[in-house]
Amino acid sequence: MPASPSTARAINDRLALRLLQQEGPLTAGQLKQLTGLSRPTVADLVERLTVSGLIEVAGESGEQRRGPNAKLYGIVADRAHLAALDVRTDSVAVLVSDLLGRVLAEASVPIGDDTGTGPAVERAVGLVERAAKEAGAVRLHTVGIGAPGLIDPAVGELRDSTGLPEWHRRLLAALRETFPGARVDVENETNLAALAEQRDGAARDRETFVLLWLGLGIGAAIVLDGTLRRGVSGGAGEIGFLPVPGTSGLPSATDCDGGFHSLAGAAAVAALAADHGLAAPGEEPEPERHAAALVRDAARRCGTDPVAARFLDALADRVALGAAAVVSVLDPGCVVLAGEVGRAGADALATRVQHRLTRMSPLATEVRAGTLGGGAVLRGALLTARDRAQDDLFAPRER
Repeated sequence: MPASPSTARAINDRLALRLLQQEGPLTAGQLKQLTGLSRPTVADLVERLTVSGLIEVAGESGEQRRGPNAKLYGIVADRAHLAALDVRTDSVAVLVSDLLGRVLAEASVPIGDDTGTGPAVERAVGLVERAAKEAGAVRLHTVGIGAPGLIDPAVGELRDSTGLPEWHRRLLAALRETFPGARVDVENETNLAALAEQRDGAARDRETFVLLWLGLGIGAAIVLDGTLRRGVSGGAGEIGFLPVPGTSGLPSATDCDGGFHSLAGAAAVAALAADHGLAAPGEEPEPERHAAALVRDAARRCGTDPVAARFLDALADRVALGAAAVVSVLDPGCVVLAGEVGRAGADALATRVQHRLTRMSPLATEVRAGTLGGGAVLRGALLTARDRAQDDLFAPRER
């Protein structure tokens, strides 16, 4: 059935707004060319979007030719402000951006193990408030949070998980109370990293891939046919619990010790390096950064240092065990090694893991090093917040 006039207008408006987001300011003539719409239709939508406060004149084009210059139209970036959070067990990082995703303020704060639940929540909320003030945001439209653990798909909140601090679960409600009217959503950190690597990183050309997060903990994110798959309970990719050979026991429902985590988590990587007589250059007391420093240094020296090469070989043996299990079930064609350790290993580690997968599996799989590192979580949270805010603001309104 043909679209009604109001539906057609909504489709045209959204198309124009997406083009302005992707391309930056455009003239009415450029919008006509890119959309294929008629000149009167483009003139109508430009007027409509200007009156609604979604676009504005952002300058002029055609300064090199004779005649009147054409007006450039762009999205009103400060129509909405967004916040993205990366919530770790020992810290919180936040950034605040405009509707186009341009970062206006960034900050982070450590939260020690001895910090109580209430003070930890207050510290995290205070961090967001200060960042929003620095960015000049009167209010926040959307807040995206990346955190470790399982997200209950029924209610969109963190499930109670052994080993994760209670303040993580309390933070969601506290932010909603502090920023009334804002949409506050939480997503598993590894899933957000996959979205970021797909949009801006190592998986830009892949509709199907698995991201293997190598950091303090171990996780995987599954993207099939361009869609992130979370599983029935939100636990797809909890690969740290995967039973693998080479551990001293088996994982349990409440503890991933004995699973793949025990072979490839940050503590296991550091212990493996120590077994090879390797030490990180400089002092890195935080376990994830310490493990990443060890792997980075080995990757840099493996071409000339046999010990560093043997360490990377041994680490690749371990990583390939978990990767092979995922590949045999999903056949994703591509595995991205992400997280601080995955990024630190770079091509030296990725190439070694791919060679081992080639021997272990008949399924052709390319292994790539992630390009965004630990910053992928914050980037994914921002991208998600921006998409949801634009979905709301760009949606057709009742007339």
